Amino acid sequence: MEITTALNKRTQPAAADPLLVLDGLVSTLESLEQSIASMQAMREYTLAIASRLAEVMNDDGGTPGAGGLRMDAAELAQRAVAAEIATATRANDRTIQRQMGQALELLDRFPATFGALAQGRISLAHARVIQEAGTALDDHESLARYESIVVPCAEQQAPSRVRRLAVREAEKAQPELLATRHDRACEDRRVWVMPLPDGMAELAAVLPAAVAYGIHDRLTQMAKAHADAGANQASGGLDQRTTAQRTTGQRTIDQLRADLLSELLLRGAPAAHDTPDGLLAAITARVDVTVPVLTLIDEGATGDAVDPASGTAAAVTAAQVPAELDGRHPIDPATARILAGQATAWNRVLTDPITGGVLAVDRYRPGEDLKRLLAARDSRCRFPGCGIKARELDLDHTHDAALGGTTESANLAGLCRRHHTLKHHSRWKIRQTGAGALEWTSPTGRRHTDRPPIPATSTSSFANKPPPF
Repeated sequence: MEITTALNKRTQPAAADPLLVLDGLVSTLESLEQSIASMQAMREYTLAIASRLAEVMNDDGGTPGAGGLRMDAAELAQRAVAAEIATATRANDRTIQRQMGQALELLDRFPATFGALAQGRISLAHARVIQEAGTALDDHESLARYESIVVPCAEQQAPSRVRRLAVREAEKAQPELLATRHDRACEDRRVWVMPLPDGMAELAAVLPAAVAYGIHDRLTQMAKAHADAGANQASGGLDQRTTAQRTTGQRTIDQLRADLLSELLLRGAPAAHDTPDGLLAAITARVDVTVPVLTLIDEGATGDAVDPASGTAAAVTAAQVPAELDGRHPIDPATARILAGQATAWNRVLTDPITGGVLAVDRYRPGEDLKRLLAARDSRCRFPGCGIKARELDLDHTHDAALGGTTESANLAGLCRRHHTLKHHSRWKIRQTGAGALEWTSPTGRRHTDRPPIPATSTSSFANKPPPF
């Protein structure tokens, strides 16, 4: 192809400004992404019509199947249409049938999302996140409110970040309390094994979220401690290598997690992997839980919030507001209260009652207040689109401390190592604009604003009273 030949010959003039070329490339890709999104919307529309067409073709009440059994006529019609499309497009008919169902749901139940996709304002990946999180919502009003919040977010954020808000907003719109649904879902907890090639098998489990995250976190801590202990022992306690270098030629953290899980389940304690002082056996799971203050009230309890303007009171239901694991996974209020009660010390995150933004953090046992505040405020890397969790970040001075930058929340932000390096060793620039918001400027001059994620919060609502309350 001509494009391939041109790239191989490096025909770009040496005198051209690379930033101008990059600016043109980015603008071209922005236009292409919008066009691709519009084309994907057309594909969704076409697949939805195909699904409707299958319903029209279903008019015989059933078709005889193998062995004299009768297959559901609607299902057979969907299969027939999917097979027709799949053979023409060289695709799998099961995949096409699943996509037909997704497309029909997107058009019928998420019109605002489909409209944004058709106009190229969001991608199909954004649409799928919104669709998957909101699929449990039934009534039209709840879906409309849900879309009115998550679609604007999807126009500004990466799909991984939209998922966090989408899950939270869908949870708020659920007519049934999370505690009730959690109790019912716990009845389905199980462990199973799936065979894999080459003498391997997959061990899987469905567990309460707090337990599952806790297991994974404890295994991660154990794996890291074991790797660090082995590296320090090999180097006489002076190991300056990176984690990646320490695992070169040895087991990776993923492999250690798998080995430790096997040993814990088979032997009850990691005896073969433990350090001489029994460090690994002493490790307990570490789970970050954001708990709205009303959730700590007994389940089902209500209180009266007084409107200072009118003096009227409005009932507030505590159990309606779920807590969150690591700021992204809703858990039931009962579990949150148990975790808070068992903690020897815990953070209190104070949030703005209107915006939900983090205002301050304090703790009942003294510690590193500033680090806790920033971890609570940022909760993930502050580069646009990145979702690395707070505990794995570097606290970076926006204005370099060596050049007079102050060590305070207005000049600090959590960055993952990748984007910390990008900030210091590339032409990307960053400045804080207030309230924790960061403005990133790319080498081509494009500006991107990243705001701290709003944690789980609750506000009192007063009948017939618009804000401010």
